[in-house]
Amino acid sequence: MRVVSFLRPFAAGVAASILVPAPAAASSVALIGLERELSALVAQRPGEYGIAALDLRDGSTVAINGDVPFPMASTVKLAIAAAFLADADQGRRSLDDVIAGRSATQLLELMIVRSDNGATDLLLAALGGPATVQQWLWSQKITGMRVDRTIAQLLRERGHLADSKDVATPVAMVALLNKLDSGDVLTPRSRTFLFDLMRRCETGTRRIRALLPAGTMVEDKTGTLDGVTNDVGFINMPDGRRVAIAVFARGGRDRQPVIAQVSRMIYDRFADAVRNAVTLFLRLQ
Repeated sequence: MRVVSFLRPFAAGVAASILVPAPAAASSVALIGLERELSALVAQRPGEYGIAALDLRDGSTVAINGDVPFPMASTVKLAIAAAFLADADQGRRSLDDVIAGRSATQLLELMIVRSDNGATDLLLAALGGPATVQQWLWSQKITGMRVDRTIAQLLRERGHLADSKDVATPVAMVALLNKLDSGDVLTPRSRTFLFDLMRRCETGTRRIRALLPAGTMVEDKTGTLDGVTNDVGFINMPDGRRVAIAVFARGGRDRQPVIAQVSRMIYDRFADAVRNAVTLFLRLQ
């Protein structure tokens, strides 16, 4: 199986909480090791995995097959929610809008918390269809993500793991997550609303969340099709940092346990990177 890994360490502020820049090498050593471990793990499993994780504080990134397109399945619903909420922030729509007898708030909750496909297509139609969401992504300079079909169309045409429609690279999905977290795309109110829905996601207990320490806060959105298992979102670290993560899987079997294992490895190594950076900084004083 082809596995491509790359590391993008940035020097800025691993130890931001103590108001000094952390040495880049301290972060790099831990995260280079993480990429090697992730590559070894997925190489031993049938199927193909795409992984990206981004420390939203210092920009450190790890990725495996980060630029390979994977079917998004229901993780596309994050882009749909973001486009709707951005319109609401601009006054073009409202969470109180009534669509097919339900408020936009109710439909967004159904779409993100329960991954309801009918609610998704109602919101998508209200926005103007998939092309409108695609245009919004382009306006945010998010490339490597395609929104081509309604959910009903996607389900009718599913069956090919190499489908070139409705796909995203892990790096593109993490770029969207970064935009949502940064405050550049949504108002604080809309951001809080969306992240609360993701925190309440009912479909992902056996994926990113499954092996993390008890009490770890996660905001995520899953995606599932025949032969496709995905989970994307945010892991909140003990020191207050947030890590954006996207794990896509297609083919093979037992994909959920692998996603859980990948997520725990990312959690542990990102925590190690900060501890190592702070330790080195203190030694240099």
